Parts: sequence; structure tokens; C-alpha cells
Amino acid sequence: MSAGQSLADAVSAATAVLREAGVPSPRVDAELLADHLLQVGLGRLRALMLGDTPAPEGYDELVAERAGRVPLQHITGVAHFRYLELAVGPGVFIPRPETESVVQLVIDHVAGKDAPRIVDLGTGSGAIAGSIAHEVPGAEVHAVEFSPLAHAWAARNLEPLGVRLVLGDLRTALPELNGTFDVVISNPPYIPAEAIPNEPEVALHDPPEALYGGGADGMELPTAAAASAARLLRPGGYFVMEHAEVQAGWIAAMLGRQGAWTGISTHVDLNGKERATSAFLAGPGHTE
Repeated sequence: MSAGQSLADAVSAATAVLREAGVPSPRVDAELLADHLLQVGLGRLRALMLGDTPAPEGYDELVAERAGRVPLQHITGVAHFRYLELAVGPGVFIPRPETESVVQLVIDHVAGKDAPRIVDLGTGSGAIAGSIAHEVPGAEVHAVEFSPLAHAWAARNLEPLGVRLVLGDLRTALPELNGTFDVVISNPPYIPAEAIPNEPEVALHDPPEALYGGGADGMELPTAAAASAARLLRPGGYFVMEHAEVQAGWIAAMLGRQGAWTGISTHVDLNGKERATSAFLAGPGHTE
């Protein structure tokens, strides 16, 4: 128990509890939970741990929640993604660090372009759309989300960034803007129906509609996202989709079969895993 303990001792004890519970980053999570209560920043927190600062009230309860594999972001209400601090909680997919490299593909592609029009299909918390709006001045960014719960979180995160958010199905959304986008990006649900995620945080707390792609192979929504991209992009427009490492070959072949795409490429994330596939919509004006 942290009552009467110093901050340093409490964080050490919490680290042991979280490690025993199988939490992947026990020390960092123990520190982040303490900082959630103290609100001093990790640098200052670590300085305070060198002295006799007492542990904050309520720390044990937060550590117990995390030891129960409740996602850290659900406890703190915050997820960090690229340069953004996003509000998150039950009902919305927690953005993953590997998706940051997928966003970079779009940012690199539109560099130097004047007022690109970009849409994020299945935005979830708004991490992708928000990052692009934040990092690409002058971009006109749209985002589509099907889940009313996730849409509510996205609205909170995206309104200050000027993103045009709609509640809708990525398969049919924005028909009035067909053929007008420079970029379509999507991180659709893609887990096969029978695959249960290993991490309890994902299996028990991420909303199922954000995980499972439909069908035995999980490919219904990724296939639909590609079809919508072909509908929404102008000729020569750029499409990027995140997927599981094992799906890279299938995604590339699926895009090839659709017949609308050229320049199909697979991209690895910072861990060297095949994380995303990109392509250009064939047609006049196409330049890779």
C-alpha cells in the first residue's frame, strides 16, 4: 500500500505489481499513473522521487486497475499520438504507435502541395485525421466514423483542429465528394473473426467493431475501404491503408485485382513489419 510511502517506494512497489500482472512496460506505466495524479511531467516526477515526496492519494487504486489490464489510456483518459494528446476512453480504439509511420507516408506525399484534400476512413479517436490536420497547414481534412461512441471521442479531439467529421459508414460515406480527394487514408478493422488478440487490453477493452474486419479472413472492411478510396479519389490520387503484417501480400493482390490501382507498394513500420500498403488511382494526371 502506498499510504505513508515515499513516491519512490510507491512507484517501485507499483512496478513490481504491474510486472507480476504481465503489463508490458511496468516501470513506465507506474510512473505515468503517478504523474496522472500529480500532473508534474515525467522529468519533474523523477526528480521528486529522489527526495521524500509522499505518494499521491489514490495511487494504489489506479495501480490495481492497471494490474487488472485496464488500458493505461482508459485510466488516464489520454492517448499520445505523434504531436497530439487525444481524449480517449471506453468505446474507442486506442491509437497505436505503429500507426504513426502510416501517417508519415501521407505527410511526406503531400509535402509542398497546395491545400490537399484528405479523408480518413474509420477515424476512431481521430488520431490520423488530427495529426494530418495539425502537421499539414492548409490541408482540408475530412474524417468518417461509424460508431456513435467513437464519433463522440473523435468530435472532441478533431473540432479544435478544424477537421470535417461525419458520422457514417466508410463504405458509403461522402458520395457528394466522389472524385475530389487527393489522399484517402484508412486504418480499418482487419482482425479475422476467429483471431483473439493476445493482449487483454485489446481483447477486453477495445471495441470489437474497431478490431474485426468482417468475414473469416477479416478482409471485408479493408476491401470496402479500398473500393471507397477508388470512388473518392481524383485520378492520380494516393491511397494508404494500414493492415496486419501477415495481410500485406493479400492487400496488394486485392488492389491489383480491383484494376483501379497502379504503383502498389508495401511499407514497413519502425519494427520492420509490413504495416501499410499504398497505391495510386489510375487515370489521367497520375504521377507517382
